[in-house]
Amino acid sequence: MKISVCGKGGSGKSTLAALLAAEFRRRGNRVLVVDSDESNSGLYRMLGLHQPPRPLMELAGGKKNIQKAMRTAFSDEGEYQGTPVLSREKFRLQDLPPDYIGRNNGISLVQIGKIHQALEGCACPMGVLSREFLKKLQTSSGEVVIIDMEAGIEHFGRGVETSIRAVVAAVEPSLDSLELAGKIKSLALASGANFAGSVINKAASPALVKKLTGELRKTAEPLLGVVDFHPEFIDASLEGRPLPHQAAAREIREITDAILNTLDQEAVSQRFIKTPDIGGK
Repeated sequence: MKISVCGKGGSGKSTLAALLAAEFRRRGNRVLVVDSDESNSGLYRMLGLHQPPRPLMELAGGKKNIQKAMRTAFSDEGEYQGTPVLSREKFRLQDLPPDYIGRNNGISLVQIGKIHQALEGCACPMGVLSREFLKKLQTSSGEVVIIDMEAGIEHFGRGVETSIRAVVAAVEPSLDSLELAGKIKSLALASGANFAGSVINKAASPALVKKLTGELRKTAEPLLGVVDFHPEFIDASLEGRPLPHQAAAREIREITDAILNTLDQEAVSQRFIKTPDIGGK
């Protein structure tokens, strides 16, 4: 099962992804977190890793190699010169070299790539690599993949969501974030993914939650739940410590239950509607 976390920059996507990973692991699942955000570099610390794994961009032969492949088709023979693992039609996490997987307390981390210097070009190759990696990655029962998407909605244009089971929108208290959540919902549904719902993040008061809930009902319901404003998260981020997920344990349990309930409802409806089967969702 693959679940993507989307939203504007600063909405708390990485925090929500790390919280979901910890909760799914607590429930006995095997969890993989995919860092698909080309700019934010702190997710590995939130997960308790001392250093990030090597980026898959290196395994794919670098940005220039993927840019060359983008001129035709990513999987065309002779165009893709990366490792044989990524050029397969299907593969599993254990097929990747160990240096490209970070592990801590039963949670694995894969990093697509980051922008490290000026004038190195656009992030399009990273989006292509995210799409192909998620499309070809096969999961089994009891395996959950949480994807921390890049900020914004450009990834929808690259088709990254075509192999994702559920899309979750992280919403902070701002008009921009509310408007973007509505766009995320419409684009997710248009791409064939299930929009699981929105999560209000960094909520400082019940009055603020009530106001945000009313706005989300207009554009991006259902509301999956609320993560309050937790000073512990700010302290951990400033000090580079693992995210103290226990601080939001009750909140994230309710959000996870709501996501699973949405997927259960989708499964029931799919018994009566035939849709193309995209492998590995």
